[in-house]
Order: sequence, then C-alpha cells, then structure tokens
Amino acid sequence: MPDEQEFRRAADAALDALKRHLIAREEDEQAAFEVEEQGGVLNVLFEEPGTRFVITPNAPVHQIWISALATSFKLDWDSATNGFALVRTGETLTALVDRLIGEYHAD
Repeated sequence: MPDEQEFRRAADAALDALKRHLIAREEDEQAAFEVEEQGGVLNVLFEEPGTRFVITPNAPVHQIWISALATSFKLDWDSATNGFALVRTGETLTALVDRLIGEYHAD
C-alpha cells in the first residue's frame, strides 16, 4: 500500500465492514458483546467488566492492530485478498476477530 491516504481509505472500509459484521452477529446471535466505535477505533465490549478487544488502524506502519486476549495482532494489507490479513495465519480481519471472540467465549 503506497501512501497514507490509500491506507486510510482501505482501513476505514475494512473497519466499517467489520463493524457491520459484528453488529449483525450481535443481533442474530444475541451475543454477549457490544460493538462501539470511537474516533475510528472499534471496541468489542464483553459482559465481564473491563474486558474488551480494541481494533485500531495504525497509519504510520499501514497496519490494523488488534489488542485481544492479552495479545497484540498486527494485520498487513494483502493485495491477493484485497484486505487486511494476519501474515502468519493468513486470516482476514473478520475471520480473526470471529476466531478471537470464539476463543474468549470458550474460556
């Protein structure tokens, strides 16, 4: 991804799509989480007080960062899928967040 403006457009679109996906899950599954957006940052809030996933664009390095389950995940732009993905697993942004929510609920 060559420049910051392109990154911002792609990150905004990816986070918007993720937010819509999570809101649909929230409604369909009556999930035990809520989604909030604050200043371009998505927060997935769980019923347990203080438990949240934070999903934020990091423009200087052109990545989307996720803080979840005491771990930091850094997703890079993947031109093959035309989206952000976790390099070591190949998971897309949405697939990774879905997996992390599942792991949180499994504990």
